[in-house]
Amino acid sequence: MAFKTKQDQVADIIRARIIAEVYPRGTKLKQSDIAKELGVSITPVREALHMLGAEGFVQAISHKGLIVPLVQTDTARETFELRVLLERDLTARALDKLDPATLSALRESQRVIAALAGGGGRQASRTENYRFHFQLYELAERPQTLQFVRVLWARYPFVTQERGGARLKNIEEHECFLRFVEAGDKLSAVEAMVAHIQSGWNDLLASEAGAALG
Repeated sequence: MAFKTKQDQVADIIRARIIAEVYPRGTKLKQSDIAKELGVSITPVREALHMLGAEGFVQAISHKGLIVPLVQTDTARETFELRVLLERDLTARALDKLDPATLSALRESQRVIAALAGGGGRQASRTENYRFHFQLYELAERPQTLQFVRVLWARYPFVTQERGGARLKNIEEHECFLRFVEAGDKLSAVEAMVAHIQSGWNDLLASEAGAALG
């Protein structure tokens, strides 16, 4: 994997925290507070937030500063369709380069997600889910596509997918994907990942919050 600067590492952490709702939608982000939480200086935090602003994870509001933007539900379907297109490609390319170390890391992420499923830990579970997907996608070595997918994740309403046992289904879908990977069935693994993304969208549409997205 490519070398990551301090700015990149800080951006990775903030990104994961936004998706996990450690920093909920609408939250004001203070550089000094984040720097203190992460044990770094203000500079890499400022640079990371600038990067995340370009991706859509952070928004500058006059007289309010930097906030985590609210999800735009009117564009959610387009966001979903683009996710399927790009994440299918990243998954296929990543599987061509999958090594034992990354497969082991995916298995460890799956173990952590499963362990969190029965005992709360919603934010930790979301963070680990983000790690599961992006440690795979990074193997594709398609930095621009990866950047686009990060932007799509920033705009996607993940929060509604935790009703009705969706977390347990998420684990089952990851497990299905991993079984195909371990069996060497790349085509089925790619389709399992696409089905996983589609399943999340279906859950979103079935939820009360997603009713207006159809």
